[in-house]
Order: sequence, then C-alpha cells, then structure tokens
Amino acid sequence: MDAPWLVIGLGNPGPRYAGNRHNVGAMVVAELARQASTPLRAHKKAQAWAAEVRLGTGPGGFPGPRAVIAQPSTYMNVSGGPVAGLAKYYSVPLEQIVVVHDELDIDFGSVRLKRGGGEGGHNGLRSISQSLGSRDYLRVRLGIGRPPGRQDPADYVLSDFPARDKVDVELLVSDGADAVLDLVHQGLEAAQQRYHSR
Repeated sequence: MDAPWLVIGLGNPGPRYAGNRHNVGAMVVAELARQASTPLRAHKKAQAWAAEVRLGTGPGGFPGPRAVIAQPSTYMNVSGGPVAGLAKYYSVPLEQIVVVHDELDIDFGSVRLKRGGGEGGHNGLRSISQSLGSRDYLRVRLGIGRPPGRQDPADYVLSDFPARDKVDVELLVSDGADAVLDLVHQGLEAAQQRYHSR
C-alpha cells in the first residue's frame, strides 16, 4: 500500500484566531475538506483535526491519490508535534509532507511553492523542522504581504484580514487548494511553473 500524502494547514485553534492572516493555511485545508465533502475530526493519536481523503480527480476520472489533510489542534509555535505524529502514524515519507502556511515576504494574493529552505522567522515552520529533523518538506506559501508602516509583524499576522479583502482572501484560499492538488498530481516543478509565472 503506497503511503498517503500529508497536507497540513497551519494556524491557531479556536474562533478567536479563525480569521487571522496567520490562519490562511488552515483555511486552505478547510477548503480541501469541503471539496472532499469530508469533515475534519479529532485524531485519535495526534493533536490534530484530520481527514483521510482522495485529493481531486486523477487521469481517466479516477479518484486522486490518498491523502491525510489536517490542521494541528495546538498553537502555531508547537505545530511540529502534531505533524510528526501524523507522519509517523500514517508512515508518510518526508517528500510527501506538504505544509500550507502564510508568508509575509510574498505579495498578498500570490502563491509560491518550494521544497526545503529556511523558516523566515515563522514559528510554525521552525517547530515542524525541529520535530521532523529536516527542513526538506514541501511548502505551499500563501502571500499575506508585509505589515503597513511600522506595525509589528507579530500583531499583523494575528489580526484578521480586513473585510474589504474578503473576495481576495477567498481567491487566495481557492488558489492555495488548487496549488496543493497541482503539486500532488503534477509534481513540484509543474506546479511552480503555473503559480510562479503569474
């Protein structure tokens, strides 16, 4: 039996944080769950909300590859434990772990993909790298842009998207979900070509 993919959307738990810029990765996983008509449920072995799904439709209209989609039920800065726990439980190899997260250094609305690299001050990524013992997992990076003026980046990421950006946020979440599907179905280079040329 081939190992499933593991797609983790980062965020902080609970309604207080649900609309935060920092939670856009979790929003993408919620969208993938909606598309699969499968609710996320508390996992029995890892601190996460998770669902086993088929990601999209493969060649010939057959169901896409198996995947576990999940949101850690811990706070962002200790995301590594849930990610490592799910990877171990489902025997997911490092090259099939996809972390979906917000990115300050990318323009709002843009999506970028890569494997490995630094954490750029992102505490969720730092925790995951430590728990996995590697940085070489896949990332779907959702651009939220830099804070205006002298606003502290920590305050910025923990504030909600403004109401005027509602449509653009929905587009970003939709693009993020599509990017995950493209990554899994077509590979990193093909997905990069599609999203990085925009």
